[in-house]
Amino acid sequence: MASDRDVGEMLAAAIGGLGPLARRLNQLHTRLWYEQVDRDLTGPQFTVLSLLEIHGDLDQGTLGSLAHLDKSTAAPLLDRLRRRGLVELTKDQADKRRKLVRLTADGRAVAQRLGPSVISVSDQMLAVLNPEERQQFLAFVHRVLQDEPAE
Repeated sequence: MASDRDVGEMLAAAIGGLGPLARRLNQLHTRLWYEQVDRDLTGPQFTVLSLLEIHGDLDQGTLGSLAHLDKSTAAPLLDRLRRRGLVELTKDQADKRRKLVRLTADGRAVAQRLGPSVISVSDQMLAVLNPEERQQFLAFVHRVLQDEPAE
């Protein structure tokens, strides 16, 4: 049987590990986003608008994959953007099962307007790191997520 000290050390390691740190990092990002970027547009919604600006019209599956959204998240997110007039959804004429997503002029304007604020939030969060450390940190996070299991 584990001693109280062993259990305490194990639990301290658990609450000092990646999960709690990721949650705190997300809380900080969410708070700064709300204060400095937009109170009504979420990070994933901004990502979708930006991907459409970068790539042009995309089918819903490709867009969801590029934005790292599962199917249950992508459809309601796109519906919210559609209702706000930021994207249009149409059926692909070549394959009626596919939905195409197109950025509207308003959606383009929102993405372009918010881009600098999004970069500013990232810069604030990484301000304690020098430029080389920032690159390393982001490279490490990308590496951890590169083999993320598919939804």
